[in-house]
Amino acid sequence: MTKKRLADSPTFRQLQTHFDAVGDAAMRTQFASEPDRYSRYSLHAAGLMLDYSKNRLNQTTLDLLMALAREQQVEARRDAMFAGEKINLTEQRAVLHTALRAPRSTALCVDGQDITADVHAVLDQMHGFSEQIRSGNWVGRDGQAITDIVNIGIGGSYLGPKMVCQALRAQAHARLSCHFVSNVDGHDLAAVLAKVNPATTLFIIASKTFTTTETMMNAHSARSWFLQSGTEADLARHFVAVSTNLPAVTGFGIDAANMFPFWDWVGGRYSIWSAIGLSVAVLVGFAAFREFLDGAHRMDQHFRTAPLEQNMPVLLAMIGIWYRNFHGASSVSVAPYHQDLALFAGYLQQLDMESNGKRVTASGQPLSAASGPVIWGDTGTNGQHAYFQLLHQGSDLIPMDFIAVLNASHTLPGHHAVLLANCFAQSEAFMRGKTAVEVRADLQAQGLDAAATEALVPHKTFPGNRPSNTLLMDALTPANLGALIALYEHKVFVQGVIWGVNSFDQWGVELGKVLAQAIARELSGKSAPQQHDSSTTALIALARAAQMATPSIAPDSPSAD
Repeated sequence: MTKKRLADSPTFRQLQTHFDAVGDAAMRTQFASEPDRYSRYSLHAAGLMLDYSKNRLNQTTLDLLMALAREQQVEARRDAMFAGEKINLTEQRAVLHTALRAPRSTALCVDGQDITADVHAVLDQMHGFSEQIRSGNWVGRDGQAITDIVNIGIGGSYLGPKMVCQALRAQAHARLSCHFVSNVDGHDLAAVLAKVNPATTLFIIASKTFTTTETMMNAHSARSWFLQSGTEADLARHFVAVSTNLPAVTGFGIDAANMFPFWDWVGGRYSIWSAIGLSVAVLVGFAAFREFLDGAHRMDQHFRTAPLEQNMPVLLAMIGIWYRNFHGASSVSVAPYHQDLALFAGYLQQLDMESNGKRVTASGQPLSAASGPVIWGDTGTNGQHAYFQLLHQGSDLIPMDFIAVLNASHTLPGHHAVLLANCFAQSEAFMRGKTAVEVRADLQAQGLDAAATEALVPHKTFPGNRPSNTLLMDALTPANLGALIALYEHKVFVQGVIWGVNSFDQWGVELGKVLAQAIARELSGKSAPQQHDSSTTALIALARAAQMATPSIAPDSPSAD
């Protein structure tokens, strides 16, 4: 039976009618008439608290949104994912990042294989390896303990580990520093290599196939750099791999025992829970990494079992549907009020936009309603002095997610109270705004004359009624961070189900890769010029001319020093 287009579903139409009636309802008025609004529109799960009371919605809105979720079979699709069904239809794969954080006692088979046993075998391997590095028992080529970890990967093999290592840096091993290289631009790798000592550096090469262009170029350049002062026999002490391609890994010089595998049912942007998280386990210790997995698992259990009306990922997702598909909001801004979460918005960009940035349904039909929004943001107080102006007084409606931590891990007096005050004040300001009457009264109290007052009123008026969610946690622990990431993973999944897209493929990134390979051959002179449009042809010609005009500097040239 063919599924109805989203825009043609009865509940979607009811929501449109409801929006036409109440979509611009003033939140100020709602708070005044509903003294219990916070208690009604907030909940706790897996160590997190979600306050969604500062949204343009009422109980009817929520009832209709939950009806839409049921109509679009969110519960059935959720259960299919956890059961290991091949819900990634275009690649015929299961989607089981949740299995990576499930307890050892969980029974789950895919294609007759006990994947729980496979997952925990790799976790045990990570545990043993991370303890060797942290204890100093693993030494480099000249007997010194490892001091620096360089993770070379791209996409999920870079964004996840880097974000989590930054977020948990308060728990980092005192001797160890982690560095992350992703960009094929040599400036990225060169800057890292300039900081580290080859005799005390461990490289983690993260590439499932061990063929990813950017990753392998960086890996081979790091290998060549290392061999300037070491031997091929030393490589096994300084390079390990997260991959599935054993011949390529051993051919590179990495010991087979130091290849950490993962599986095709783990998408790159969902892979931080796998061996891709090896740098995290080394930096903060395996006990903390296990807490990280456990926090995510607690959110998984909440998502699986809580009724939709009290289900944090479902609520966050459906409120997002309300703004994307009825209010026309094309972006969402994320503002963590914690410096250690500075990379979180960038991590969410890939998670959300690579998953739901689609224009056709899973069955290949054009979408009848808009899909994934643009995700962007920065740490909150920095954002206040950069782009919050547009959020407060700009012409676009941009919903916000505020994220804050109640207890700091530092001991500097006064800072955390000011930080939280800014977070809470901004969410209140977005909701309340400031009316012309209030602005006029303030200016008159300052003694401005009537003409000056009226000239300033429109500039100092804030429309308010700008929606936001606030997520709080007691402390930025590994468990709470795991729950936070899993919350957004499940939010993205639910929204994908509503829109009817496959959230687990990413064909849109492929075309540019293919074209880049051909152009790279042209730039290097390995291929004759191909047929391109006039712009691309001219750009290639300019690049080739620049290469020929810039003389190479030989390694032994005096000018190379």
